[in-house]
Amino acid sequence: MIVHFGPFTLDASSRTLQCGASPLRLSPKAFELLTLLVRCRPAAVSKANIHRHLWPDTFVTDGNLAVLIAEIRSALGDSGRNSQYVRTVQRFGYAFAADALRDQRDDHLRREPSPCWIVWATKRVQLEFGQNVIGRDLAADIVIDAVGVSRRHAMIVVGTHEATLVDLASKNGTFANDIRVEEPVQLIDATEIRLGPVPVRFCKLPAPSATQTWDAAHSRKVP
Repeated sequence: MIVHFGPFTLDASSRTLQCGASPLRLSPKAFELLTLLVRCRPAAVSKANIHRHLWPDTFVTDGNLAVLIAEIRSALGDSGRNSQYVRTVQRFGYAFAADALRDQRDDHLRREPSPCWIVWATKRVQLEFGQNVIGRDLAADIVIDAVGVSRRHAMIVVGTHEATLVDLASKNGTFANDIRVEEPVQLIDATEIRLGPVPVRFCKLPAPSATQTWDAAHSRKVP
């Protein structure tokens, strides 16, 4: 993912943040958090979800998260009171507030197919790594022209290890296993998604298992 916002360029694959041609320094966790917020824009991400993403096996307080937010804002010249880039959602979490444009180079990178797809009615569409916007808009990555589906209804972000469903402020809501999506939701194989009244199923191939080593010294000859 390569995106531009204001004078900044974020490249998730090379893990770089630049202001014009000048590189900016962010700690690894701060960079991961900024990337998460940019990927999930314009949806707000809850503190609980951020904790699961950044510290999946470790208990940390919200103070650690506040330090990362302050680091990001400092690098971007942002402030909490009049935030241009990272918005605080009171008693919930944070959201990326600025308009961001995907780099044309990113279009080429996103052509790589992923082991994920969605199925609805008689159709099956393979998802690509990166952002997959779903809606009635002909410019959407996956077009579902049905009553009740917004022009840009939802987005599935496919990464190396996980896929995330984000509602794009749709009029009739996005649901995962009959629960309304209020924040980004991690998807697993066979998750039932509903875009307004339209049912969609998310499918994912299991990761291939490692090939077992064959030890010729311990093999027996067939008589």
